Amino acid sequence: MAQPNGVKAPVENISPAFPHSTPADISSVKGTLYTTAQTLVQQVAFTLSDKLFTYSPDTFSLDAAAKLWSDNGQTNVRGVVPTVNAMETRLGAANVLLGYVFSPDADPVKKAVAKSIIASSPTLIQMRSALDQLSALYRVSSPFVAHVSAVDYEVSSAKLVTDYVSAVTVAQETGVGLLASFSAHEAQHMALFATLAATVLPMVHIYDGVSVSRESAKIKDVLDQASLQNAFSSVLEEQKEAPKKADQGAKVNAILRSLNAELGTAYSLFEYEGHDEPDAVLVTFGSVESLLATQIAASLIESGEKIGVIAVRVYRPFSESHFLEALPKTVKRVAVLGQVANKTAAEDSAVQSALYVDVVAAITMSDIWTLPPPIVDVKYAREQVWSPKEFAWIFDQIIRSHNVVVEVPEEELTPEASTIDAFSLLEENRYAQQYVFWDGDDAASVLAAPIISKLLSEDPSRNVSFQAAYDNAPLSGILHSEIRASSRAIDAPFHIEHADISVVNDIQLLSKFDIARRTKDSGIILLKSTIKDDEFEKKLPAPFRRAVTKKAINLIIVDPSALGEEAPAAVESALVQLAFTRLVNISAPLEKLSQLNHDSPAVHQASEKLDNSLRKVEIPKEWADAQEDNEPSHLPTIPQATSFAINDEKHITEPGSTIKTSQSAAQAIAFKEAYGAQSALRPDLSMKNYIVKVQENKRLTPEYYGRNIFHIEFDLTGTGMEYQIGEALGIHSQNDPEEVSEFIKFYGLNADDVIEVPSKDDPDVLEMRTVFQALSQNVDTFGRPPKKFYESLAAFATDEGEKKALLTLSSAEGAAEFKRRAEVDTVTFADILLEYKSAHPSFYDLVRIVSPLKRREYSIASSQKVNPNSVHLLIVVVNWVDPKGRERFGQSTRYLSRLPIGAEVTVSVKPSVMKLPPLATQPLIMAGLGTGLAPFRAFVQYRAWQKSQGVDIGSVLLYMGSRHQREEYLYGEEWEAYQAAGIVTLLGRAFSRDQPEKIYIQDRMRQSLDDIIEAYIKESGAFYLCGPTWPVPDVTEVLQEAIVEEGKRRGVKMDGAKKIEELKEGLRYVLEVY
Repeated sequence: MAQPNGVKAPVENISPAFPHSTPADISSVKGTLYTTAQTLVQQVAFTLSDKLFTYSPDTFSLDAAAKLWSDNGQTNVRGVVPTVNAMETRLGAANVLLGYVFSPDADPVKKAVAKSIIASSPTLIQMRSALDQLSALYRVSSPFVAHVSAVDYEVSSAKLVTDYVSAVTVAQETGVGLLASFSAHEAQHMALFATLAATVLPMVHIYDGVSVSRESAKIKDVLDQASLQNAFSSVLEEQKEAPKKADQGAKVNAILRSLNAELGTAYSLFEYEGHDEPDAVLVTFGSVESLLATQIAASLIESGEKIGVIAVRVYRPFSESHFLEALPKTVKRVAVLGQVANKTAAEDSAVQSALYVDVVAAITMSDIWTLPPPIVDVKYAREQVWSPKEFAWIFDQIIRSHNVVVEVPEEELTPEASTIDAFSLLEENRYAQQYVFWDGDDAASVLAAPIISKLLSEDPSRNVSFQAAYDNAPLSGILHSEIRASSRAIDAPFHIEHADISVVNDIQLLSKFDIARRTKDSGIILLKSTIKDDEFEKKLPAPFRRAVTKKAINLIIVDPSALGEEAPAAVESALVQLAFTRLVNISAPLEKLSQLNHDSPAVHQASEKLDNSLRKVEIPKEWADAQEDNEPSHLPTIPQATSFAINDEKHITEPGSTIKTSQSAAQAIAFKEAYGAQSALRPDLSMKNYIVKVQENKRLTPEYYGRNIFHIEFDLTGTGMEYQIGEALGIHSQNDPEEVSEFIKFYGLNADDVIEVPSKDDPDVLEMRTVFQALSQNVDTFGRPPKKFYESLAAFATDEGEKKALLTLSSAEGAAEFKRRAEVDTVTFADILLEYKSAHPSFYDLVRIVSPLKRREYSIASSQKVNPNSVHLLIVVVNWVDPKGRERFGQSTRYLSRLPIGAEVTVSVKPSVMKLPPLATQPLIMAGLGTGLAPFRAFVQYRAWQKSQGVDIGSVLLYMGSRHQREEYLYGEEWEAYQAAGIVTLLGRAFSRDQPEKIYIQDRMRQSLDDIIEAYIKESGAFYLCGPTWPVPDVTEVLQEAIVEEGKRRGVKMDGAKKIEELKEGLRYVLEVY
């Protein structure tokens, strides 16, 4: 349909991160097309499965294509519309799938269809128990394949990271298979291979999830559904002739050989690339790692180096014979590039990467060498972002040094290194072009980059790749897009180092990133800005001006003010696109861009103003020596990928607040009707809360003992508060009044001033409280500040040194120092405000950027049936000494421990997972460590009450653990009295340090295994554990032993782990751990 000005309607939707939309018709996924590896993986899973189970966080969109095809009624090769079941990632993930893979379906054809999972790598950790069961019973299972995007959010570095270590760990522990795709060009083949290999063992297909799987690229020879099925059937048919007694490695290798014959490819379990007689070989696993190592090695070999790379295709089963076959016998040194959990592990000499262990075992156990070549473990953390220079550095060390590290020291970088562009070097194509776009993540011009990429890709002689990354921190969210265009296929899994054109759509970005450094010499920076010529020195940072001069960069301004004040966002975006097409000499841009933009008239409107909006800046020679005060010593060149979506939090607006004198508050209280004032109990809290009074507060451990464990009771008379067995009491504690007064004095506040804060439930309603009240009840002034606080506080610093220090602490550069402050020094918000005195926000701003006090929840240690007018808690005071010798306390536990009789406390009730079984005759098996005994005191009180009412009750087994009986026999006399009364039938006491050998709670449980079998299994009891997390595996192991032993006595083989999962679903295995 024609649009105004005779322009065609746009052909498809374009998103900021993906220029090419997902094909609505799966049959169009074939031949040569622009797509992503993730889409191709979904196509294979959708084609060869009837059911897909997906574990994808909303912003990851790992299953978007499969959902679209399923919703549109698209079918697989069997004529079935596959169901896409979106699941939650949680402990026990994939348990529901076990019912399908072990289904005794009478139709063998249906049972032979693979069950597919699409997930991110952390999901595998949650699937561990299910995968364990699957491996053990795979002979009676349907084929199982998991396509896993290697991506996780790393909290310590606050960014997305490539996570292989989770998959490697799970594969080692469960026995599932593990293979990797190296690039988007082979993702479809590897997804097919994984599905075929799943006929031998449960298979995990993993690929880079941060960049490779999300890169839009031109992929050739894509198989359609029919071709996938034909290849699948042909390979399986050939495997019927394979030896039945071959091991898994041999079977998987046979499948790969058959697939190669079918596709005309040359994949292998271990792929060697390099010199025919290398001195040194690097072993890799992973998409970017394998591809980039191979590329750099090829480049170095041309300069005379004798090196090679073994890229591990199939990591599990690890076939030592095939690995040794791939390893050249001339090798004198082997380095293994292995991922570990974090930087601490990478720097710890005691930690070895899993890949290194496998390689060492293969080489040292072979009889090929009289003296095996030395093997070095080159460890790297998940947050490592690779570029060619790291691999060149690694190879240099392998050849010339004994030690190998990943990070390149600054002194090792020659001046020439900063000007060499790795892409051009690897491409060997002087016509390759590279473009970088910088923009706010929700700016008007955010679609400019993907539209340009789409425009470039319409040239059939070009290969175009597009990659976008969101960084939610700078400017509250930016979008960084990279476009490469070449006459050759593009495999460049690293950031652009020297762009031909850098498009900057927000001038503030010049102060956040060294954009000129990533623009090639004599390249172009296209800056969208309303800046005037006489404002250059004021608004363009001095380092930027120096760099532009030194590198002879052409600075072009595209000024959107030429469009007029009311120009729509679409016109501004079109203006940037048109300016770019002019710089790269694209023919007929008006017609082409009109077709790609939904608002076609906007393109024509922008075209009319293009000449008036573009101007080239004449660079003054004085810019070469430009200086300014407090220049940053270093600006990053590349944003951190922190998300796959825009930062929505920046759109949340907070209504303002005001500070008034106490006289104003008095007037409002005295004349409530005139001022519309009402009295309310803690109006800042959204939950129902009550005022209770302390009626008992008693320390249970001796004064000389290092741990203060106390029992506290609250009087509920007249409150109307009710609680159920197993629930928790939320304590709305207050900061120490002396510390609050000291802070008020230091900060220059008036304790009696009244602050008006908009209600969380209704912003039109203002809540009034004094400054002292706010700092006592609402603001976590003495809590631990997150990284975001340092960044927020920096905005208020008037001292440039302090501002820089705060910003460093909030950045990746300051991660180690931030961690030390948080975990070793345990600094508080107040400490930071005292340290950086020039950062002095107003009280309103302080309340806004400091975290609010959160309620602390404690398991209730009483039954209201027995104590109708009171609620009891069992608490240990948290305290420690920091490196400065200051005694520190847990805010809430100290508050409660100091409360006198009669003190009023604000509380609320929170439901819990700790529920009694439905029948009173069902036994209770309880394990409590330290204060973890609290809910079990309530359980036992309730069972005693039931018995007093004539109700038959089941047996009660109580296992308790602590360090010493003399000091920590918590409620000991009560337990013995309940045992004497026949309520508690077994009391297993484990005091770990009262005898030479350590005795723990699991030891007492194992000693009474027959009692557990009777109560837990035969009488359908429920098990509960409350306390720290560390004993969970050991205690669970005892329960599994009981399950297996009981089955053995009946002549039935039981899977203890599987049974525990079933009990968990039936609420007969309940944990409340911390």
